[in-house]
Parts: sequence; C-alpha cells; structure tokens
Amino acid sequence: MRAVVIDGRGAFRLERRADPVPGPGQVVVRVRAAGLNAADLQQARGDYPAPPGWPADVPGLEIAGEVEQLGAGATGVGVGDRVMALVGGGGHAERIVVPVELLLPVPAGLSWREAAGFPEAFSTAWDALVVQAGTRAGDRVLVTGAAGGVGTAMVQVAAVAGAGVVASVRRPALHDRVAQLAPDGGRVEVVEPAQEGERAPYDVVVELVGGEDCLRRVELLRARGRILVVGVQGGSVAPLRMFDLMLARAQLIGTTLRGRSPAEKALLAATVRTAVVPLLAEGRLRVPVDASFPLDCFADAYARLAGPGKFGKVILVP
Repeated sequence: MRAVVIDGRGAFRLERRADPVPGPGQVVVRVRAAGLNAADLQQARGDYPAPPGWPADVPGLEIAGEVEQLGAGATGVGVGDRVMALVGGGGHAERIVVPVELLLPVPAGLSWREAAGFPEAFSTAWDALVVQAGTRAGDRVLVTGAAGGVGTAMVQVAAVAGAGVVASVRRPALHDRVAQLAPDGGRVEVVEPAQEGERAPYDVVVELVGGEDCLRRVELLRARGRILVVGVQGGSVAPLRMFDLMLARAQLIGTTLRGRSPAEKALLAATVRTAVVPLLAEGRLRVPVDASFPLDCFADAYARLAGPGKFGKVILVP
C-alpha cells in the first residue's frame, strides 16, 4: 500500500509499505478518505509523537472507509461495512488497522470526505464542551478560531447543547459561512477577535488558537466560567493573571485526545457512537469540507492545512 511518511528531517514523502494485518479484536479498513489535523504538523516537527501501538512515522488521526479484513474476535462489524474512526496515527495511507471498539458507523448518504472529517473534530468538541465543561442550555459560549475543522464542530455542538454561541473569526469573508452553521434554525453571532469583549460575559470560552494573549480571556468569563484550552497553534506559552481566575472562581481545563489510554478512547468512541453520530445522521450536525486532495498531492494538502482562511476540514482521498 502507499502511505505518507514523516522522514527524519520532519518532511513528508509518499512511499510503499506492507499491507497491514489485523490482530485480535482489530480490523483492516481500506481508507477512502482521511482528515488532516494540526497534530499532523506537530508530529512532523517532533512535538506530538504517536502513542504506543500506532505507526510512529505515518500521520493521520481520522479515517473513513470500508472494513476489508476481520481479526480474530472482532465482532459487531462485517466486511464491507462503512466505518469511520479517530485513530492514534497511520490514517494517511491506503489501509489501516483499527481496534473494533473505535469504529463508528458512517450514516447513509454521508460522503467519504464528510465522514473523514467527523471523528476527530466532533469527538474533541463533544468531549470538551459537553463531557468536561458541562455546557448546557442557556450557557453563553465563545469559540475562538471558529472557522477551522474543530472550530466549526465546536460551534455546532455548543448550539445543539442549547447554548448561545459567539464565534470569533479573523477573516470577515468567512463570517456568513460560520453564521450558517447553527443547527435547528438557531443563530450564531460571528465577530472579529477585537469584538469578543462586546459580547461578554461568557460561561465557556473555547481556546483553539493559543498565543501569548489567549488566557486574558479569563476577563470575559462569568462567575464560575470555564476556559477550555484545545488548540495552541498560535503559541503554547501564555501568562495567566491568577487573581482574575480567582475572582471569577473560574476553571481552566486543558484537553487533548491523542494521549489518552485505549480504555478512555474506547469509552469516548462509545459516547460519540450513541450521542453524536445520530445527530449527524439526522442532519443536525454537518461536516464542512474546505478542500480535498488525492494522496499523490499530499504536499498541497498539508500546505492548505498550514495556510490561512480555511472553512472546515482538509481531506486526503487515497
């Protein structure tokens, strides 16, 4: 099979690898589409290694495709089933081995490209907003960097939870598209970063950008508010005015999915399977796709991922 590989200098190249063989409780998935994420670029830089048991030099955290082979004891799926999954790495290839407990069904009518952009973004959004921050109806949520893959998922999940959503988007050309993400006939307010304070206070602030000023948003919180730090592409070090945090009796929550134990990942997959995939099947959630590229054009795909002005996910199509 062909796979995108990270070489010793942090660059990507395409090379041939042996087809994977499933172990007990695993399946081989023929990859029809794979999502790109900031973690892929961080892995190439050496900042975010793959967890044990996953390919160390093949990026790719989310895939969609057809079950091609079953390992011993792999139950609940059959050859030919349409599935998607959040994986620990190795997704940017033509085939991948996946533990059966991580598989999610692809709803009828959903394209491969949309399915490939769902697992990482919406698992991250649901886990952060609903499970960890306890977002509920009546809350007010600020999502920074709201036009990207995880940002568009955060906006929709917050809205489905019944929260009022303010989406912070740097590029005015994307404002209308982000505003139209609101499900169930709801409304999303879209602002530029400089206008975030005009819509305060917030119960939850979702930090997807990072940078040295990001934790100043504690000033925008209501009493007992929560800041969720999910992305730090703009910089991973930021000062925090502790007295502001104390006065607000606020919570600072950092989260990532890749480093969790297999048991934690299986539990999250079960939660997404029962609570989030049905919303996708009903059309209450959708996966915006910014661009898709064939596997041969992986360099263009990563360049698009690293570039500005995206709306939604960047996808590779083996």
